[in-house]
Amino acid sequence: MADIMSPATRSRVMSRIRGKNTTPERYIARLLDAAGLVYTQHEASLPGRPDFVFAERRVAVFVEGDFWHGWRFPVWQHRLSDRWREKILQTRKRDQRCHRKLRRDGWRVIRIWEHQVESDVVACIGRIARLLGRTKINWKVVEQAYAELPPLKRRNRLPRP
Repeated sequence: MADIMSPATRSRVMSRIRGKNTTPERYIARLLDAAGLVYTQHEASLPGRPDFVFAERRVAVFVEGDFWHGWRFPVWQHRLSDRWREKILQTRKRDQRCHRKLRRDGWRVIRIWEHQVESDVVACIGRIARLLGRTKINWKVVEQAYAELPPLKRRNRLPRP
């Protein structure tokens, strides 16, 4: 299947796609702040450059885009050209290598998918808090911070979870 865009148009479109500070990451960051959890972002010294790092507890959090990181990829890979299929397969392999290396080095890894953030971002914060062993979080403050954010809408781009 040939690309429907010219190389110049495809390049322009792709250059606008963020790699860091995506909308799901910004929502997670805002609610982690509200929960009082201290983290660093995009730690370059760790494999895969985790989106959120809790160094004291050795927890790495990745917020993965459903398309780019291949959530349920076997279900929809047939829709892609060979080039895109290979690109996402390589991303999935790289993710697996990075996650394995982190676990071997004693890190606990959480993978949060874009659709999970869109459907229940507060539950995502709860997963992180549980892994960190944080039981005393003011969830009313977290819920209030969430209420102040613009609504996230699930986009129909992949099969539903």
